[in-house]
Amino acid sequence: MFAIGTITANTTLAAKKTSKNSSLKTAEITQMSETVDKLTAKIYAGSLFSPEDNTNLINIKIKLDNQMLISPDPSLAPLYYKAGNLYKAREYKNEAIDCYQTILENFGDTALAPKALKELNLLGVKVNQPQANTITP
Repeated sequence: MFAIGTITANTTLAAKKTSKNSSLKTAEITQMSETVDKLTAKIYAGSLFSPEDNTNLINIKIKLDNQMLISPDPSLAPLYYKAGNLYKAREYKNEAIDCYQTILENFGDTALAPKALKELNLLGVKVNQPQANTITP
């Protein structure tokens, strides 16, 4: 496991480096998705993550979180879901929960929201679904 202080320091540093006017470009999102897919293949193969793999996963999560601060983009939902699955498989429960909750809170109208809800339930997180407003005559 990695130290929480390291994650916080890296997140803060990355947030400072990110301009408020910038956003992730399609090529960068594609590259992050390919990296997550490679890491997922390692999980399925039972392979160990190298220190570089761990760094890549952390950096992807930082970039996703920084983008969410600028502007939520529904195209990020699949990356959050895949990252959540990686964190869950690696037994980083809090990070997995964060990824799945981000989907519910920001992309609740996507097809991944019910899947994220299911994963949160499997992780033991009780999620209160907002109730639809009903108008009574």
